[in-house]
Amino acid sequence: MQFTAAHIALLINGKIEGDASVTVSSFGKIEEAQQGELAFLANPKYEEHLYSTNASVILINDDLELRQNIKATLIRVPDAYSAFATLLTKYQEIATQQLTGIQQPCYIASTAKLGENIFIAAFSYIGENVVIGNNVKLFAGVFLGDNVILGDNIILHPGVKIYHDCIIGNNVIIHAGTVIGSDGFGFAPLADGSFKKIPQIGNVIIEDFVEIGANTTIDRATMGSTIIKAGAKLDNLIQIAHNVEIGNNTVIAAQAGVSGSTKLGSNVMLGGQAGIVGHIFIADGSKINAQSGVTKSIKANNTTVTGTPAYDYTAALRSQATVRKLPELEKKILELEKLVQLLLAERIVDEG
Repeated sequence: MQFTAAHIALLINGKIEGDASVTVSSFGKIEEAQQGELAFLANPKYEEHLYSTNASVILINDDLELRQNIKATLIRVPDAYSAFATLLTKYQEIATQQLTGIQQPCYIASTAKLGENIFIAAFSYIGENVVIGNNVKLFAGVFLGDNVILGDNIILHPGVKIYHDCIIGNNVIIHAGTVIGSDGFGFAPLADGSFKKIPQIGNVIIEDFVEIGANTTIDRATMGSTIIKAGAKLDNLIQIAHNVEIGNNTVIAAQAGVSGSTKLGSNVMLGGQAGIVGHIFIADGSKINAQSGVTKSIKANNTTVTGTPAYDYTAALRSQATVRKLPELEKKILELEKLVQLLLAERIVDEG
């Protein structure tokens, strides 16, 4: 696909400096880009590459003052990074919109309802009473169990598995290998030391504008629903247990885990490899540092915690600073002990 600088400027409401008719067909880093590619400059430390790059079109910030002439066509925007992200999104949308139709072999139940402008790749399975909205793209090996409902503008990448009765909202992206609606980890201990499985009869609800990374697992509720609310973003390799609720616009980094029935508020940030125990609440705006272990509820909004067990971030930094000073403090204590012994010896002499 080729785009002129004029077309690009129109998409992002930018101002052109240079040849508006020049075309690009791909993207590149400003330090590596070649002719026919579009790059951007947002970080001032990369400005030197602006004057040597071979990129044909470059997005720059409105307030950037040039130190020398540039051979590329420039498009000025308020925020070059944001504008570049917008263009990447548009490019991806155009590429995926071109995919339509149903490849073979695949299985589609006779009771399934399919929307308009959809794409179903080979080796996909569509179960009974499944509802698929408009502009949905299902890549190879996608599995949709019975009674699954998909909204509009959804992309399910290869190998995504969505178990029966789960509901996916609009404008959702789920990456390869992710499993939605597998059984929650529910087992009742018996007197003989064995465990009896507790049936998991709930479902998973994923609301609008959610993105889920590759190989993430979201368990169905024991009863009711596990819920991922609108705008949440989940990284790769995350475990979300049964009956968990993830709040609006919450972000979770890779290898984190949230135990059963825990509720995360809105705009929470959960770092990589962090773990949260079950049946607690995490307040809106909380920030949980990577590899932290949260063992009790965070009740105050906009709290930042770190460590295991996790506690106040500022207090943790003070503790770490104190630990680093322990050798120095030990030396001072030893010196004080010697001084005390010396004073005691002098006192004994005086009293004698």
